[in-house]
Amino acid sequence: MAQGRTYRCRAIVLDKTKLGESDLILTLLADDGRQLRAVAKGARKPGSRLAARCDLCCEVDLLIARGRNLDVVSQAELLAAPLGAMPSYELLTSASAIVEVARLCSFEDAPDPFVFAITERALSLLGDASRQLDGAHRDLIVAAYAMKTLAHLGYRPDFGSCVLCGDEAVSYFSAAAGGLLCASCASSVAGAEELDTATVAWLRALMALRFDELADAPIDVQTAALLLALTHAWAAVHLDARLRALEFLLGC
Repeated sequence: MAQGRTYRCRAIVLDKTKLGESDLILTLLADDGRQLRAVAKGARKPGSRLAARCDLCCEVDLLIARGRNLDVVSQAELLAAPLGAMPSYELLTSASAIVEVARLCSFEDAPDPFVFAITERALSLLGDASRQLDGAHRDLIVAAYAMKTLAHLGYRPDFGSCVLCGDEAVSYFSAAAGGLLCASCASSVAGAEELDTATVAWLRALMALRFDELADAPIDVQTAALLLALTHAWAAVHLDARLRALEFLLGC
């Protein structure tokens, strides 16, 4: 059966790239988990409705026309703006790290509704005005999102025992080795980072707890920053990519 010329799509805007003088290429995460790219013609013109309705991290209902090279956005309706109308610089920085991971963990013609669902929930929690997450908890949510999403794709770290010998007395972390290490095995792994028992417990919590539980858990700024750095190392190694938004967030 021939495909129709147009189709509807509910999606989260993951990225925007300038095209020509007035257009944008939108990178989208569809609600079935596929990654799409479509041109929003005239979106950069003053007063364009497309620009306001297709902002980064927004959830939109789109009518898209099939094109020869890239599909074209014909209509756009804003369904949700999880970051609010005027997100703070800090909130936008954290959300950018989430959509960067989502972009690297979603693929064209590879449906995976889990990726859409977890991305939608993480962005919603970050922008929840009733919670007003501080910087430490924003870092914690970003770290948990990246770890959970990569684990779903098959890159699940071993936080139960030493990845090399099975010893339960773990005190080191290595992204290249696959998770936690005992002191003996860590001596033979370049770049293994020593951790205290509290940080080991937090790494396990990233995988075990839900976002809402993490958002309510007491954590200090230094610990959250360390968890984010460890998560960045894990994602960079296993996605084999440079995560610029995460790097920027770590430097803030």
